[in-house]
Amino acid sequence: MLAVSVSAGAVEVPQELQDLDAQVERVRKQFDVPGIAVAIVRDGQVVLERGYGVREVGKPEPVTATTPFAIASNTKAFTAAALSILADDGKLKLDDRVIDHLPWFRMSDAYVTGEMRIRDLLAHRSGLSLGAGDLLFWPPSDYSVDEVVRRLAQVPLKGGFRDRYAYDNILYAVAQKVIEQVSGQSYVDFVQQRILDPVGMSGARFNDRVGAADAAASGHAKADFKDLQPVPRMSWSNNRAAGDLYASVHDLAKWMNVQLAGGTLPDGKPLFSEARQREMWSVITPVPIPRPAVPELAAAVPNFAGYGEGWSLSDYRGQKLVWHTGGWPGMVSRLTLVPDRKLGVVVLTNQEVGAAFNAVTYTVLDALLGAPKTDWVDAYAKAVDKAKGNADESWSKHLAARDARSKPSLRLAGYAATYRDPWYGDVAIVEQGGRLRMQFSRTRLLAGTLEHWQHDTFIVRWDDRTLNADAFVAFALDPDSKVREVRMQPVSPLTDFSFDFQDLVLTPLPAP
Repeated sequence: MLAVSVSAGAVEVPQELQDLDAQVERVRKQFDVPGIAVAIVRDGQVVLERGYGVREVGKPEPVTATTPFAIASNTKAFTAAALSILADDGKLKLDDRVIDHLPWFRMSDAYVTGEMRIRDLLAHRSGLSLGAGDLLFWPPSDYSVDEVVRRLAQVPLKGGFRDRYAYDNILYAVAQKVIEQVSGQSYVDFVQQRILDPVGMSGARFNDRVGAADAAASGHAKADFKDLQPVPRMSWSNNRAAGDLYASVHDLAKWMNVQLAGGTLPDGKPLFSEARQREMWSVITPVPIPRPAVPELAAAVPNFAGYGEGWSLSDYRGQKLVWHTGGWPGMVSRLTLVPDRKLGVVVLTNQEVGAAFNAVTYTVLDALLGAPKTDWVDAYAKAVDKAKGNADESWSKHLAARDARSKPSLRLAGYAATYRDPWYGDVAIVEQGGRLRMQFSRTRLLAGTLEHWQHDTFIVRWDDRTLNADAFVAFALDPDSKVREVRMQPVSPLTDFSFDFQDLVLTPLPAP
């Protein structure tokens, strides 16, 4: 099913994109994506705005150009813009120390606490490991944003300060608190009044403001990495600055045109200064460049890669790219700008497969940059197959190392206790009906059953099979056969990095 919605300011679709509809449909079929929306802008005009497929599998309502999707970490650019606006207002500098605005802010290291600058909050170079602290709000927890930021003091640093790139979300919660402290407004109100309204993004909403009348897309995931099904709506209300916005490609086309105009709004007024945009689009943290997953992706490998303020930066076919992706339960997306060509493309999807948005993005870029044609659908299909093969190989290695005849050292009751991690909090393991159950105290969705794996290691199988985050749970015993601590790690390499179970150090609380 194809639904088309073109804005009043759109121009005729260029000849180079005449087969785009067919290519997007190939992407949907190849990667099992119910719905995709695409917008392309060039030279200040909307070249194309279209929806493909359906908002929810099994239902007829089509995706259109005005269908809102969760844009997840594409929200980070709005957070960077908010800080830039405050800098232009003279209310802060990006080189200000965070503790100058939030005296109570703490990292787990005193030096890092004192030297952390506002710019550092945006650039993924703090010394935190990949996704560190994400379990405080992913899946949704009942912690407040203040509690999330205060618990950061206990999240371990795994690298040197400003030493290397490691993507995080939690420092954007700190950026949210800075914006609120300096502006005197909530983050939601500031972004709404100073960004969304001036840009004209009338359909954009923060997650908990999305209503039935907005007709938003539903997210989808493959339960147990196999069976496609809708997933429940989730919210990052305790870290909005990292990824809580919903928007349509129609709205994001306006955002892209403001960005490509150097921060100038349609009425000629500045949203933020060109000087601030140059800083947002300048590399702060170099990003390692991996080898292509498969040879067919070689053309997508950049010559340079880095991260600025809320934006990823790299090159493609001799052109600088300013871009970001977003990952959300059931939805993933990519927004890409080519500043020297005044070109932008955004792809929103309602399935958890980044290969889809990448295949569409590079198809569009090749067409409009006059590049040699590459079958990106085929290339990314091969990359997905390889990733699945690697995951199967990882599981096979676990099976080969397993002593399936081993028994637990203790009776099940010996493992049952409330365990506490310094930064997350409490996790309960209870004996129930002849089996062990695990429940994260502040995260309702993290509830599951423990299956014995070998010796004193179990696997927790989460009740919600769309999480795709089953984890090993390893109990370490003291000399008296009492549990000393519990460690966890995801079973599959395909599990999202935000399930940072490996950073937990769970120790039993004394029995009441």
